[in-house]
Amino acid sequence: MDAAVGLAGWLVLCFGAAAVGARFRPGEWYAGLRKPAWNPPNWLFAPVWTLLYAMMAVAAWLVWRQTGLSRESGLFVLQLALNAAWTWLFFGLKRPGLALADIVALWMAIGGTLLAFWAVRPVAGLLLAPYLAWVTFAAALNAALWRLNRPRRL
Repeated sequence: MDAAVGLAGWLVLCFGAAAVGARFRPGEWYAGLRKPAWNPPNWLFAPVWTLLYAMMAVAAWLVWRQTGLSRESGLFVLQLALNAAWTWLFFGLKRPGLALADIVALWMAIGGTLLAFWAVRPVAGLLLAPYLAWVTFAAALNAALWRLNRPRRL
C-alpha cells in the first residue's frame, strides 16, 4: 500500500474515533458540575485533541510502515477504543466513576503502546508522549470531577 494512503487510513481511524466521541457533548449536565479551580476552559479541549489525534495517527503510521498490521497496531487500536469509550461513559452516560475506570485502563494502554512503538521506531513513541501526558491530566481532572460531584452519603 502506498505510504500516503496508509497515512490517510491512520488519520481516518484516529479522527473516526474522535467523531464517535464528538457525538457526546458536554452540554448542560457538564456545565452544572462542580469543577476544580484548575479545570481548563472548554475551548482548549478541541485544539489539544486535534493535535493529539494527528500525532497519534503519524505515530501509528510510522510503526505500521515498519511492521505492517502487528501486535503494536493492535495495542494502538485497543487504546483508541478505550479513548472513544471514555467520552460515551463520561458525557453520554454521565458516569464519571465508570469513565475514571476507563481512563485508568486507557492510560495503561497508552503507556504500553508508547513502549511498543518506541521499540520499533523511537520517534513514534515520542509522538505518543504528549498524548500520555494529556491523558494523565485528564485522568486527574476526571477523578476530581467524580469526587466533587458524588452524591453525599448520610
